[in-house]
Amino acid sequence: MAQISCTHCNLQFDESVMITEETETKTLYFCCKGCQGVYHLLESEGLDTFYDKLGDTKLQPASQTVTDLEKFDLDGFKNRYIKISDDGLYEISLIIEGIHCSACVWLNEKVLHKTDGIIEATINYTNNKAKVIWDPEVVKLSKIIATIQSIGYNAYPYDASLQEERANKTKKEYYSRILVGVFGTMNIMWIAIAQYAGYFTGMEQKFKDILNVAEFILATPVLFYSGWVFFRGAYYGFKNHIVNMDTLVASGALLAYIYSIYAMMTQHGEVYFDSVTMIITFVLVGKYLEVLSKKHAVDTLDGIMGSTPTEVMILKEGVKSLISIENVQVGDMIELKPGEKVVIDGVVQSGQGSFDESSLTGENEPVFKQKEKSVLSGSICLDSVIQYKATKDASHSLLTSIVELLEESITKKPRIEQLANTISGYFSTIILLISILTFVGWYYWGGSFETALIVSISVIVIACPCALGLATPMATLVGIGIAAKRGLLFKEATFLETMAKSDLLALDKTGTITEGKPSVVKAALLDGFDPALLLALVETSNHPISKGIARYLKEKYNLLNSLKLENIKTIEAKGIEATYQGQTLLGGNASLLQTSDIELNTTSENSLFFFAIEGRLVAQFELTDTIREGAKESIAQMKTLGIEIVMLTGDHEQSANKVAKEVGIEKVYSKLLPQDKSILIQNFQKEGKIVVMVGDGINDALALANSNIAIAMGQGADVAITVSDVVLLDEKPQSILEAYQISKRTFKAVKENLGFSLLYNVIAVPLAVLGHVTPLIAALSMSLSSLVVVGNSMRIKHLKFKGK
Repeated sequence: MAQISCTHCNLQFDESVMITEETETKTLYFCCKGCQGVYHLLESEGLDTFYDKLGDTKLQPASQTVTDLEKFDLDGFKNRYIKISDDGLYEISLIIEGIHCSACVWLNEKVLHKTDGIIEATINYTNNKAKVIWDPEVVKLSKIIATIQSIGYNAYPYDASLQEERANKTKKEYYSRILVGVFGTMNIMWIAIAQYAGYFTGMEQKFKDILNVAEFILATPVLFYSGWVFFRGAYYGFKNHIVNMDTLVASGALLAYIYSIYAMMTQHGEVYFDSVTMIITFVLVGKYLEVLSKKHAVDTLDGIMGSTPTEVMILKEGVKSLISIENVQVGDMIELKPGEKVVIDGVVQSGQGSFDESSLTGENEPVFKQKEKSVLSGSICLDSVIQYKATKDASHSLLTSIVELLEESITKKPRIEQLANTISGYFSTIILLISILTFVGWYYWGGSFETALIVSISVIVIACPCALGLATPMATLVGIGIAAKRGLLFKEATFLETMAKSDLLALDKTGTITEGKPSVVKAALLDGFDPALLLALVETSNHPISKGIARYLKEKYNLLNSLKLENIKTIEAKGIEATYQGQTLLGGNASLLQTSDIELNTTSENSLFFFAIEGRLVAQFELTDTIREGAKESIAQMKTLGIEIVMLTGDHEQSANKVAKEVGIEKVYSKLLPQDKSILIQNFQKEGKIVVMVGDGINDALALANSNIAIAMGQGADVAITVSDVVLLDEKPQSILEAYQISKRTFKAVKENLGFSLLYNVIAVPLAVLGHVTPLIAALSMSLSSLVVVGNSMRIKHLKFKGK
């Protein structure tokens, strides 16, 4: 039986199993009832031109997807996925499953626009993400999903985990392409060495043919598998009338490949399959870096939402029950236990205790909350049971708002293109035009098609963007390697260039200039003090002050005995009480000890911790956040590089100015909320500044996302690290200075490489146009130019760091 294509999906089946329809003009064949139904639906709606746009592209058969459409109209679904505008319109982001080409995008948009009640429907072909805005009074979301399913596609709400899967798939695909390219290049270069040696010393044609075939076999998968991304980019560039870097890489490699096949088949001329593989492999590495940057953006949002609780304990009419956060309504009573994270904003109704807001404010000292005080999502209840009333639902709470702002900041974050790409935009067009004119000229005046083809290919090969393409990636990869050895992780090579151009550095105070951990700066030890007793007491608590005391004791006293305490009790927002061999131990703030009528001296600008045994004070500690070692010296040296330095902090003015004075910073902005920091960064950029921001907490995440370069401390909040461009593993201020030094030296090498590449082309291209360069010499010249670029990039390793 003959194979017949389905009129709708283009898949082929035996004619005997097809559903046949006769019309006045043609015979229709359908593989299933679904395809038949979709075809007639499109025809009745006047959308049958879809098949002209579809061409020969094959679709999945339009099977009817059985789903519970009612779930799309539930309140829980609405609270989680749907945004409601001020004018009452609904908005959702959907992933459209089954899109294969631009015709699919056109069809879905047309059908959605023809649906009553839909205000806007736009689909991004690159990620299949649709933005749909509709009037809920006219149409329900379930009807919209059903409409999409009726034409053979499926839709589900955008979810970070699904994008994670998609990004990982793309990353693995690039990785496999690079492996094929590296394998082919390494093996083909060994064969090329024999080829070059044979050219100068003599080689029998039969051996030369064997080597040519071997190179052809190795170069073919590198060009068409590893190099597919360049052909795809060149295709889209052609559709949009743009000659880009991909166009030059694809055309140069392809013409070199075609000529090499010609030379191999005719045994006339030299092959340069080695040049084909070098072009594809080295430039592909730069493409891979862009894929990694997209992966980090996905990880950021997924990581933030992944750490958020999905259920809360609510109290209704005296009954406790766990419910999904999407179903929490304003006015619901929520119960928090020690160690639990707040996920819904609200106001305390019962109980009192300390909350860790360091992930929001960046400040490590806990904040005491009592009745009628507000609690913010993202903070953690430290030491007591709290009952509070929800003042917002999950979709409007602070943590969700930060995530949404981060998503917007990441998608709108301006990307400074590499200097090489800026130059190559003009360079590529000029070289292609020169090559075409060269072919026409030689063919018109010389009369030989073969000679004209060889000379024109020589122009493209000798001017091939191997050196130009290597100029930036090679230098930046060397710079990234040096930085990694010194504990500096650049997430993308282009960040080195942007940082080198930076002229303003914004520093967070807590955790950046200071250590972010309360440290003992003064200790008054009285008669009867036993460090082992105090260590046993503070180790029962996770409070930052307790951890600071524990660190101090372990550093000052070696091998303290481990003591077992009894009747351990945490006093809400005050401290700890316990007994040891009948003795009562108290450790905490002044309020705790004053309830036992113990006289204290509370005059200090620092945090205080008191320790009493049997009602008698035996130790008093003052704690503060100490300035990181080398901060003052590093800031002074960065100023010599022409960098303006400012401090952004949520701390009060007196504390901020004290720290700024100690490290030599003149401009200080204090009492800042996360949004305030972000606005300041944007204001600096409006003044023409290229801003580097250094921070470590969720409170810094918005400012980091809006800065040109975001640097996070390695032990900081996961949100800050994932949204950042650079991570400092050792957390030393000296590392910020080294990041600048490496960036500036690397960017200098980039400019040197670009300068050499352009000078080389200015000299080499005219020689090729005049016919003085054979393809073999062109390939050798191109390889030599690449080696010069590589050698110059390696000089970055000899960088001497200031202050070392």
